[in-house]
Amino acid sequence: MNTTQNFTVSFTVDQDAEKVYNAINNVRGWWSEEVEGETDQVGAIWKYHFQDVHLCTMEITELIANQKVVWKVLDNYFKFTQDKSEWIGNTIIFSINEKDGISEVTFTQEGLTPAYECYEICENAWTNYITDSLKGLIETGKGSPNATGKPQTEYEEDLSSN
Repeated sequence: MNTTQNFTVSFTVDQDAEKVYNAINNVRGWWSEEVEGETDQVGAIWKYHFQDVHLCTMEITELIANQKVVWKVLDNYFKFTQDKSEWIGNTIIFSINEKDGISEVTFTQEGLTPAYECYEICENAWTNYITDSLKGLIETGKGSPNATGKPQTEYEEDLSSN
């Protein structure tokens, strides 16, 4: 039994890879409006935060136009975990595979495994942000990011009230 499996989620959209790539790099459009820094240049370091519940610092380590986006988690804080090292050093990869104008997007967080204390919450949040918000941004031009600290998932709602 493999207990170190990384978290992965995928979806398919009837859009070309360029539109998908541009949407992924528009982090404010699908994850959070509270992102500080550039999110579309190799070497850029940017910060995400949701209230005092989740704060992280990302570095963009690889961009291959219309194919791949890679972030490294430089720092992370969860209010709700005992282990304060969760996510730190993880690699987040968006892979885009287009065929005949249909793009498959695969999101992987290398290092996010079921052994993590945050796994259930993170799995729920990423699935929402990737398969609903990012997909919506690609398909309709409008995602469902955190808007100035407003929770988007049931877990976020519970965590913000604690």
